[in-house]
Amino acid sequence: MSNSKADTFYQKDTPFRKGLSLLRELALKSGLQEDYKWNSPVYTLGGKNIFGINAFSSHFGIWFFNGCFLKDPAKVLENAQEGKTKAMRHLKFASADEIDAKIVFSYMGEAVENQKKGMVWKPDAKKTTEIPELLEKALKADPALKDSFVKFSPYKQREFCEHIDSAKQDTTKLKRLEKIIPMIRAGVSINDKYRKS
Repeated sequence: MSNSKADTFYQKDTPFRKGLSLLRELALKSGLQEDYKWNSPVYTLGGKNIFGINAFSSHFGIWFFNGCFLKDPAKVLENAQEGKTKAMRHLKFASADEIDAKIVFSYMGEAVENQKKGMVWKPDAKKTTEIPELLEKALKADPALKDSFVKFSPYKQREFCEHIDSAKQDTTKLKRLEKIIPMIRAGVSINDKYRKS
């Protein structure tokens, strides 16, 4: 079943319109519900996100929410970023000609079956959060900031810590710290904008 917001998305005049239409055709054949979240069509089963379709400046494709469980015999999936999206896998295309409908549909089908089997990635249940040295110093120097930080759930505190720790260079870590301090003060976590949809 199609969705009116998704209709608008697929009717946009973009260089990838033909390829996106083909992916939609396959997605609708998979028997999933077509929803619209995060400004993109998302295909769900019983309210659970299975995969989404999106377009960017240089490519378009599918992202599988629990793609880490896909077998990927054709070796075409790409890992998503670390952190909250660790389970995601992407299937990217630069043109409609690159789409092998049989492969794409088989991956969609496997994603649906995995969801039915309850194969859903869950973040590691870490009991303690190791606070990076830079953030630790900032919290010690500013009691109000520390008060705001401890009000976040352990999961959200970990997101802040991982955001800093995942940077490879010290200058990037410092920039990330400067970016998150106002967020901590305002009570806004790293991924709040994604959780609203």
